[in-house]
Amino acid sequence: MKFNILFILSFCSVGIVAQNIQNNPGSNHGNRFEQLGTILPTPNIYRTASGAPGHGYWQNRADYNITAYLDEDKRNLKGSETITYYNNSPDDLDYIWLQLDENQQSTVKKADFQFSSTLPQSTNDQQLKVSELPVKDNGYGVNLEKVTDASGNPLKYTVNQTMMRIDLPKTLKKGEQLIFKVDWNYNIPNRMKMGGRGGYENFAEDGNDLYTMTQWYPRMCVYSDFHGWQNHQFTGRGEFALVFGNFKVSMNVPSDHIVGGTGECKNYDQVLTSDQLGRYRKAESANEPIEIVTLDEAKKAEKNHSKQRKIWNFEANDVRDFAWTSSRKFVWDGMRVTIPENNNKVMAMSFYPKEAYALYRKYSTKAVAHTIKTYSEFTIPYPYPVAQSVEAANGMEYPMICFNFGRTEKDGTYSEGTKNGMIGVVIHEVGHNFFPMIINSDERQWSWMDEGLNTFTEYLTEEKWDNKFPSKRGPAWTIVDYMKLPKDQLEPIMSNSENIIQFGPNAYSKPATGLNILRETIMGRELFDKAYKTYAKRWAFKHPEPADFFRTMEDASGEDLDWFWRGWFYGTDPVDIAIDKVTIATPDLDAVPMAKEETYTVDKPLQNEFEDISKIRNKDDKNITFDVEKDKSLQDFYYRYDRGQEKVDNSKTYTLKKDENAALDSKDKDKFKNITAYQIDFVNKGGLVMPVILEFTFEDGTKLYDKSSAQIWRQNEKKVSKTFYFDKKLKSIQLDPMRETADIDTSNNVWSNDGSSATSSKFQLFKQKQDGPVRGGSNGKVNPMQAAGKKS
Repeated sequence: MKFNILFILSFCSVGIVAQNIQNNPGSNHGNRFEQLGTILPTPNIYRTASGAPGHGYWQNRADYNITAYLDEDKRNLKGSETITYYNNSPDDLDYIWLQLDENQQSTVKKADFQFSSTLPQSTNDQQLKVSELPVKDNGYGVNLEKVTDASGNPLKYTVNQTMMRIDLPKTLKKGEQLIFKVDWNYNIPNRMKMGGRGGYENFAEDGNDLYTMTQWYPRMCVYSDFHGWQNHQFTGRGEFALVFGNFKVSMNVPSDHIVGGTGECKNYDQVLTSDQLGRYRKAESANEPIEIVTLDEAKKAEKNHSKQRKIWNFEANDVRDFAWTSSRKFVWDGMRVTIPENNNKVMAMSFYPKEAYALYRKYSTKAVAHTIKTYSEFTIPYPYPVAQSVEAANGMEYPMICFNFGRTEKDGTYSEGTKNGMIGVVIHEVGHNFFPMIINSDERQWSWMDEGLNTFTEYLTEEKWDNKFPSKRGPAWTIVDYMKLPKDQLEPIMSNSENIIQFGPNAYSKPATGLNILRETIMGRELFDKAYKTYAKRWAFKHPEPADFFRTMEDASGEDLDWFWRGWFYGTDPVDIAIDKVTIATPDLDAVPMAKEETYTVDKPLQNEFEDISKIRNKDDKNITFDVEKDKSLQDFYYRYDRGQEKVDNSKTYTLKKDENAALDSKDKDKFKNITAYQIDFVNKGGLVMPVILEFTFEDGTKLYDKSSAQIWRQNEKKVSKTFYFDKKLKSIQLDPMRETADIDTSNNVWSNDGSSATSSKFQLFKQKQDGPVRGGSNGKVNPMQAAGKKS
């Protein structure tokens, strides 16, 4: 590298030279920069090497027509569904699989993935009851009443815990569709006691229930090009893999209930009062939330339990699931929000009991509107007509509707923490409309593909809601405590949901943090945002896998990120880069470098000492000839000498001058006398490579920043050095000053110029003549005498 210090001093008074320390080269490579290669699945006609769907991509589809009857007295749900299943795969199917997720609430039908247990210090009667052997049936789970074809003929089926296989009387061939019917019922669990996503919550003070109806109907499993049937058991943790389709759902509920659900209600004029319908029509064009069902109306409804019934009809197109809620306790408000990217006019709405009124009335619907608008900016335009938030003391997501928490004290007051928690969960759950409800990843296998990507986009959305929002997931420094844990308490992000110990950090925080580091520190916002939108656009309403995400991010950005996926997603190493040593050098201004002369004596041409098998065979091969006249360029000294065409006088010598340099004159000495060089040695103690980001603070109080990409570690993953030349004195060096790499130990990131941690040396400083001979011979060509000779 040629180095012109005059130019560097005139440019911000700083010069930078990067160096690699090649200590222990034999043990250098830990494969952190090798390509993922066979770790990723082989591209094919369904999924390309670019990360895009291939020309042969396909996915199956299921349309549902469902009727449901909610028996509030018995807390029972009775349903009947007709499913039209489309086999768009290239395969013939002899059976199909459905999910019976509600069986997870049963003591005898659940998947029963057990955990290790130890003797507690104390126990209670409920725990003892649960531990009874043999296990008694608690009466929960799906009761299948009838499974038939479209004509009512029984179909043979087998239930395996939370999965049901239907054996088809006739093979379902490529391009064909199957229509079949299922009737079922189940006892609705008290989700506040039994846990789970769906069920009822009882409000003892007014004797009312709030129902969240989720995973409530037998649902088709995904049959895909990469997995076949995704029929892994539902254990309560790994969420869902579902197919897209159209839904028509009718819910028969008590007449004083208010119902919210996936999609649009088609008969508000039949189920709402004239006043409520008028308010809804007004809300459709409002820029601020309008109460459709008022607080006073909700309080009044709580006191009278009607025995009359009403049927609410909903429709939803191109969704992967359907969920709904029902209660007489609901206050309901709404407003219109327009998505600029596609001019989609969406009804943003919220349903909440009086216990959450002071928070939800003020923030919920506005947070819904803000979320779908912001996610639309970073991914794809929100395509659905509705987005809803329901306060139900928990957090869970479904297409166009989600369930959140956020209740006030009895007097209506709330803490700042409760408010921020409520806003955060609304943003998170509404955001799930994009991941995985539209960009439809397999949650049963890869939790991070929905939770991690959604948590990252949630962080971007929280920042746009309030720049001071206390986000707990996304900023690099917030993952440090998790990354510090012993290795036996960590799993790679690329782990199945059921196998993860630290589920929150692993599935939510670490992938979200990794994406934020990519955006802010490694790729930059412009490249990252373009690639992220490309992924969302490519895989909207499709079934992406991890490789599709990794490949798309690289394909759309031009960045080789295999080192990052390998370290952050497939590994458990933390980031811990340390400043190991700083060497300070000052110029020796009196050094006078001499122009060097080198003498060469011509010897015979350099040749391989051993004729290998190829040379012997080529020499004997009469088909190999050399045409001197045809290729004049090969008539060089070597060729002529080797064939006796030119003799060499071994007594003749040749002298070549190299690198003529001149000493500094007095004027230059004054200019350069304040130059100081600093060699900073870094050690990678954690194992995970990252960019090297430095903040220099000088004695005059000024600061300077420098960043080297992670590629600085490519030739040595353990140690690297960087040398800087400054014309003013350095006071301190701070590594990763903004804590943007998730470095787990910042105590070794600081160096102060107090003499305790630095060594000193001198370096020669001279002026290089720019018009001297080019090294190696004139015009950049190799001198044949030099090439054929040896240095004397």
